[in-house]
Amino acid sequence: MKTLKFHNLIVLIILGLFSTTNYAQDLSLTGYARNYTGLLINGDNNFSIIQNTFNLNIEQRKDIVAYKVNPYMYQYANRELELGLREVYLDIYLNSIDIRIGKQQIIWGKADGVFITDIVSPKDLREFLLPDFDEIRMGVNAIKADYYIGDNTFELVWIPTFTPTLYPDASSIWQLKPDFPVNPTFDYSKVDVEQSFKNSEIFGKFSMLTSLIDLEIMGAYAWDDDPTMHAFKQIDPATHTLTGLKIVPEHHRLTIGGGSFSTTVGPFVFRGEGAYYNGKGFNTTDPKVQDGVVEKDYLHYLLGTDFTVWDINTSIQFIQQRILDYNDFINTDEVQNMATFLAATDYLNETLHLRFFMYYDFENSASLIRPTITYDVADGFTALLGANIFTGTEGMFGRFNNNDMIYTKIKYSF
Repeated sequence: MKTLKFHNLIVLIILGLFSTTNYAQDLSLTGYARNYTGLLINGDNNFSIIQNTFNLNIEQRKDIVAYKVNPYMYQYANRELELGLREVYLDIYLNSIDIRIGKQQIIWGKADGVFITDIVSPKDLREFLLPDFDEIRMGVNAIKADYYIGDNTFELVWIPTFTPTLYPDASSIWQLKPDFPVNPTFDYSKVDVEQSFKNSEIFGKFSMLTSLIDLEIMGAYAWDDDPTMHAFKQIDPATHTLTGLKIVPEHHRLTIGGGSFSTTVGPFVFRGEGAYYNGKGFNTTDPKVQDGVVEKDYLHYLLGTDFTVWDINTSIQFIQQRILDYNDFINTDEVQNMATFLAATDYLNETLHLRFFMYYDFENSASLIRPTITYDVADGFTALLGANIFTGTEGMFGRFNNNDMIYTKIKYSF
């Protein structure tokens, strides 16, 4: 009943705003309607997704105040209708300070397809990494202030209530099924973070733009968006064998520091980004650790370059994650290496767009390959044909090697 009331409220807001357009000529209404259909290549060729989307951006500015409301609707063939507000915020523009209050998406960093310092907005991973990133990033209720000094910007973000990563449900083809030695029981009593001032999150960033370099330095005291899975073993005292396992998911605080840069040298753009995480939880098989979790510091960083050759826009990134003070009991590899490759070009007076994007996991010899062809049928009307191909059998991509698919997106933007 609460869900129905919420849906009705959104509909009333949209209708009310539409009804005022005759009296508010400066009101901006943009958005899109889209059909997204995916078909699995393997097995019985089941549909991976059938989704109809309506996304609306409502914006208006009056003097020093502006607002944005971004309602969206996902209609599925086999799921309940999903209605929500991706963003709804108020902007206040002062002489040297901009203030944004409300639910908002916040994008940091220089990386493409990877989250390193781009950690303010949590992620919606119900469809893995396949949706557009503006749909993967979730809006957070926050107060953001930007203070400008020349070409430099100080940005401060306060998030009063924590929002965790959104994961696929148990029936989804994107649900990760861990390999436990015994069937575990789950205790979710500690997974929620109480809404209180002491549990709020704070993020800060300094940005400097010069003729030589675009530089960002950031820091955060925040919750880990992904819960740490504490694993309590139950041992038979007579046989010393494992008889049970209790999994207790719990979010923990992280202190994070890092930054990013980009600079142009001749025909090349060089980019870098890195973050140092203090106190992240990792699962361990160390028999001395009762809850199966150890806290370690770790690094996550990348180097990349963008260039154009034969009218093909090309991007290459090398990404590494490294756990510090490592020991062999930790379940995660000490070093994880990954690369991304992007090539994109246009034909037919820039109405036909070819794009090839690929993740490659060196440790597991696995990849996600994503070619797409997009054609601009008419003004605002596009048709896309794409594929998601998973290779390997292990790691982030190899575990989904049965989820190869082709898909289409028919989209009208206004």
